[in-house]
Amino acid sequence: MSVSDLSETAAPRSGSAQRVRTVVTLGMLVAIAYAVMWVCKPIPKVMGILQFDLKDCVIVIGGLLFGPVAAAASSLVVSLLEMVTATSGTGPIGMLMNFLSTASFCVTASVIYKRRRTQMGAVAGLASGVAVMVAVMLVWNWLITPIYQEVPREVVVSMLPTVFLPFNLVKGGLNMAAALLLYKPVVSALRAAHLAPPSEAPKGKINAGFVLFALFLLVTFVVLMLVLSGLI
Repeated sequence: MSVSDLSETAAPRSGSAQRVRTVVTLGMLVAIAYAVMWVCKPIPKVMGILQFDLKDCVIVIGGLLFGPVAAAASSLVVSLLEMVTATSGTGPIGMLMNFLSTASFCVTASVIYKRRRTQMGAVAGLASGVAVMVAVMLVWNWLITPIYQEVPREVVVSMLPTVFLPFNLVKGGLNMAAALLLYKPVVSALRAAHLAPPSEAPKGKINAGFVLFALFLLVTFVVLMLVLSGLI
């Protein structure tokens, strides 16, 4: 067997091993996202129907690392798990709304970051994800909420700017800030464990200004979450 034959044989094996590592890593992130969703359950719901949680920040890390398809698949699996284990209490409709919310945020962020793999690309992607998620959820709350809450559509329309808009904006902001803070340490740990592909960008020092910016966003949105939840 020639050297070229050996390299051709090794390439498919290497690709297969990478796919297995990708599936394993995404499975871990899905499990963590599901656990985070449980941890956030004690947070009081807004208007008794809207639950804050930080699972999206875990799923979007997988999307930023592996791409928008991975983000969409992870969003679907976590939403199905939440429905099957009856943690949402709203059945298929709740599963649909969870999926739309998570996927619109995570897929949008992943698409933009895939084209611009820099810190500013991550910020732009996550901010765009928040904007898209807010817009998508306003439309779908207008469409679906009157059906499963059995309230007149006029009532839901009046709630769009006063309840659904601030809730989704704060929820998206929380997940954006958490993702900005956690992405680098989480991905570095995954790469050290050979569960993620090596970085294509040159190594650089931690940007203290960037960290402070992310911390400021997180604190701001945590306070807003506590206000909307009626805790302060």
